[in-house]
Amino acid sequence: MAAVTPSGIPAPERVAVVGAGMVGLATAWFLQERGVEVTVIDREGVAAGSSWGNAGWLTPGIATPLPEPAVLKYGLRAVLSPSSPVYVPPSANPDFLKFVTGFTRHSTMKAWKKAMGALVPVNDLSLASFDLLRAGGVDADTYEAKSFTAAYRTAEERQTLLEEIEHIHASGGDITFDVLTGDEARAIEPALSDNIGAAIVLHGQRFINPGAYVNALADSVIARGGKIVSGSAVTGIADTGAGVAVSTDSGAAESYDAVVVATGAWLGRLAREFGVKRVVQAGRGYSFSVEVEDLPNGPVYFPAARVACTPVGDRLRVAGMMEFRKPEAALDQRRIKAIVEAARPLLKGADLDHRQDEWVGSRPCTVDGLPLIGATTSSRVFVAGGHGMWGITLGPVTGRLLAEQIVTGTAPKELSPFDPLR
Repeated sequence: MAAVTPSGIPAPERVAVVGAGMVGLATAWFLQERGVEVTVIDREGVAAGSSWGNAGWLTPGIATPLPEPAVLKYGLRAVLSPSSPVYVPPSANPDFLKFVTGFTRHSTMKAWKKAMGALVPVNDLSLASFDLLRAGGVDADTYEAKSFTAAYRTAEERQTLLEEIEHIHASGGDITFDVLTGDEARAIEPALSDNIGAAIVLHGQRFINPGAYVNALADSVIARGGKIVSGSAVTGIADTGAGVAVSTDSGAAESYDAVVVATGAWLGRLAREFGVKRVVQAGRGYSFSVEVEDLPNGPVYFPAARVACTPVGDRLRVAGMMEFRKPEAALDQRRIKAIVEAARPLLKGADLDHRQDEWVGSRPCTVDGLPLIGATTSSRVFVAGGHGMWGITLGPVTGRLLAEQIVTGTAPKELSPFDPLR
């Protein structure tokens, strides 16, 4: 006899996951661990959204809420400038205005501390969740960041992150670090320019090649009997009372016991009718790769410029920008130029004028900086998204905890702050 969840319905045996990024595939993988048959459906393909070209950091130590008091310090003039690291284009779209208003309201220290306290329990489980994937057969490495360097022009600039680390510690977060001079930092990472006068090296963090990792995760899902359907857009989801009917643009509707919506910045399109009213706004990030004379040992971060660098193969991926626009908008060369000009005085030996892999992807952002993970108004429809900048770091732990909720019918306590109906 099939197990019955506390809501009185049988534990699902066949589940559809909409979205083949890190979050969706991790959810599918952990559902398989619990004996569930999974089908992953994506309108483009594996890692086609924000999972491919991001910085690939696995940094639970600094996975913090995106709305923060520093955002308010930028001021209106700064965020309306196309060259600003945080760009908010003028818009009359009601959803967008609702997002900006809510985001601003949550950019206070009180709200940040509350959100940070909610993130710490999942941050603490994040690296172990990658280890479970590896032990279960996912053929992809996570790389120890022998050095994870946050570099600054001045010691004064560095103070912002030191204060943030204090607040992370106060919220129960676990992170160790060393404070270095510019010369000490260059001795570790020769790619830092002579303009760097101060740094912080974080310990215990990792990084991945995100595109390669997510593809390996997809391969594992398939090897374990799962199906991945690419090039198929889900157009509708209906709770039939006996299951869920998932319709695609091919005109077909297939029945499943449950469905997980993990469509990133597009989450609201399918989830809204199931009570998920929170706006999920695209916070678009840009990246490219360059040759560099001295490839860093691990990620290099320039917080004041909001530029993130990660070794990917034999090249350096340079990423940055938080551009609040529609996820479908074309790549804007002005953003690439802004990242180049921000990075140029900070990196040494980087060939920034011969770029490859120019890319834009849409991080799914929420007004309170917390993801949406769990059941909706339908006990058969679940969502997983809205992780902002931390979908790679928190994707596996999200899938692990959500799979538990879907199969047992009881949400793990770590997910309670992320209720999609909040």
